[in-house]
Amino acid sequence: MSTLHAASPHAASPQFSADLLAMAQKAARLPDLGAAGSRLLAEGKIEEAEAFYRQMLRNDPASKAAHAGLYCAYFARGDRHRAAAHLGRAMQWPAVVTLPYRGEGEPAPVLLLLSVNAGNSLVQRFLHDRIFQTYVLLVELYREEIALPHHRLIVNAVGDADVRAEALAEVKRILARSSAPVINPPDRVLATGRCDNARRLGGIPGVLAPQSAMFARERLMAATAAQELREQGFQFPLLVRSPGFHMGHNFVRVEAAGELSAAVDGLPGDELLVLQYLDGEGADGNTRKYRVLFVGGRLYPVHLAISKHWKIHYFSADMEEHPEHRAEEARFLSDMPGVLGPKVMRTLRRIEETLGLDYGGIDFGLNAQGQVLLYEANATMAVYHPKPEPKWDYRRPAVETIYAATRELFLTKANPAASPRKTRAEISAIPAGIR
Repeated sequence: MSTLHAASPHAASPQFSADLLAMAQKAARLPDLGAAGSRLLAEGKIEEAEAFYRQMLRNDPASKAAHAGLYCAYFARGDRHRAAAHLGRAMQWPAVVTLPYRGEGEPAPVLLLLSVNAGNSLVQRFLHDRIFQTYVLLVELYREEIALPHHRLIVNAVGDADVRAEALAEVKRILARSSAPVINPPDRVLATGRCDNARRLGGIPGVLAPQSAMFARERLMAATAAQELREQGFQFPLLVRSPGFHMGHNFVRVEAAGELSAAVDGLPGDELLVLQYLDGEGADGNTRKYRVLFVGGRLYPVHLAISKHWKIHYFSADMEEHPEHRAEEARFLSDMPGVLGPKVMRTLRRIEETLGLDYGGIDFGLNAQGQVLLYEANATMAVYHPKPEPKWDYRRPAVETIYAATRELFLTKANPAASPRKTRAEISAIPAGIR
């Protein structure tokens, strides 16, 4: 049976990952699972393996092997929430990790809530260790007897409503023990699942949202699946994706009914998301995907990705070798209202108001009628620093503006009595190049 790897539980690095499961898979080995339990897992007898490890825990409540086995059993069943809790106990991760503070004055103490599994917003990069004292709380490992460290702000980084509903429920339990202000309350995050977004954002004038529905794998593999989809209003081509995956992984376009079964067979998960395909191809044959971030009620351009392919992400778009594409993106970054126009800007503001997130964003395209094609809108929108080559210098001001705005939001929430001038001075005091 394959083993997983995990980092030292106290490895409090400035590069602390939002995806602790990925960290676990790279660092140290899981405890030995025991021959009998390993055999049951290898034979696919998951329920029997679960019962075996449950008995081990009754005999020894501190057994790391039992927790490791339950992690494997729950993960095999697709129950990531319970799997994550047992993984943390198998690796003896603490529920609270203290990250280093390297500033000179009094820090702003922040409690950062993360899921052990994927589905987190990458907001920890805004919590600079010369301004903030960050305490990371792994929500699946939280227990009532754990005292919350001193904090003046809670940043909820559990951001994927489609796969982290259980973790968000834990977040609500944790918040009940604190009176501190919260960035991205869990109820607002829970409302940003793809199907929910399609319903509520699709009603905004100027928004074209894809029809979206979750289906059991068996229904999509059935001979009657294509007819059922048509009866529900779907048309080919359509998109099918496994919830919880990003960056284009396990996400396919199905051109015709005859391709549906094979496409579904290649995707993981017992439930799959079906979305109507929105054609964002322009007159020049390129597809454009804009990303706009919402921070404290204001809109900030993040990037414009241009590609010949329908599945478009910035890292795979046709930007590197196309100076005309970079020039178009530069115009968008320097003058978003002028490029998008007042109608689209009003639509984006309506989307931001409807989402109600302190930190979130939208990926979208535009059709020939000027409608906003809704690709994704939630709290997990990431902002990456550009590559160091001079040709990307035009992107740096927009990214630095977002970093400053987000840190200002966090500082203002943590220190409501501080003047805006003092808050901005603290942010600008961070040496250039490490902000």
